[in-house]
Amino acid sequence: MVSAIIPARNEEASIARAVESVAAQPEIVEIIVVDDQSTDRTGAILAELATRIPKLKILHTRALPPGWVGKNYAVALGSDVAQGDWLLFTDADTCHMPGSARRALADAVDHNAVLVSYSPEQELGSFGERALIPFVYCRLSAKFSFARVNTPKLPDAAANGQFLMILRDVYQKVGGHAAIAGEVLEDVALARRVKQSGYQIYFTAPLGTVSTRMYRSFPALWQGWTKNLYPLMGGTTKQACVELIEVFPVLEIIVLCVLWVLLPGAHRPPLLLLAALLLLALSRRCARFGQALYRNLYPISYIKHYVPGMCLYSAALVASWWNNTRGSVVWKGRSYPSGTQPVAQKPLPQRTQ
Repeated sequence: MVSAIIPARNEEASIARAVESVAAQPEIVEIIVVDDQSTDRTGAILAELATRIPKLKILHTRALPPGWVGKNYAVALGSDVAQGDWLLFTDADTCHMPGSARRALADAVDHNAVLVSYSPEQELGSFGERALIPFVYCRLSAKFSFARVNTPKLPDAAANGQFLMILRDVYQKVGGHAAIAGEVLEDVALARRVKQSGYQIYFTAPLGTVSTRMYRSFPALWQGWTKNLYPLMGGTTKQACVELIEVFPVLEIIVLCVLWVLLPGAHRPPLLLLAALLLLALSRRCARFGQALYRNLYPISYIKHYVPGMCLYSAALVASWWNNTRGSVVWKGRSYPSGTQPVAQKPLPQRTQ
């Protein structure tokens, strides 16, 4: 019924948990792990897992073809040999709880969807994770509405590559990952192609279904979000600027500075008053952040991370804008030039009734 495809590049810390949690799903008939030139113990761990998990198959990538992002190439190789009616693309840092595949299949039927995607629960360890990741997901929830994504008549499309299950026939019709070979944000790009072709997608964030710890160090955390944040926020300089103004008190600071500079010395407000006004503006933003935490089911105690989260998020957004427009995107030891595009953008097929 379902073929699970997992790309793995230097994932020794999490690959065993991911494979074992997928293997426990009876609806998944095969697990294809594509070892993408790992240099750590990933290969040895996979070899040991293969001795006790009969449905595990291990593939190995060779040189990365020009124009491809490494993850896209790895999962494309896996999908080429998959036998299931459904393809479940998932990541090596993801843990699948009992019944996750069965729930996805049921959601596909209930919502008449050919693509089902879940946003996993986040496992947060370090201070950097607790400060930045809830802030990022609260901002994403403001930008991506599950209701709009799941409405066929609206153009909004999104998905999460940590759990993305798609009907194999539809995957092939829209060109698969070959059609989005150079896309860094491949999950959203694939969902967009599916929806533009006239098919229904279903995207949600269920509890007790999938969880993940994406980054186990601050350098990995920084590298991951400076890769993804700019395209997630729209992928244009204008949209990045609007987002920065919305999350960082840029306008408030500018107004206070202008008042201080332009008003005559005798009429200048005391610095203490300006500081109080800035603190009031921050308090209002902090209160809105608390509401977003509540809506997104994060502990309200994370409100104490608002200021460092806001600063980290703003800095990551600026760095992501620079990397994606002026520099290069670095991920998993590979560098991709800014503005990387797919090898070939195949025309989108239209669904026939």
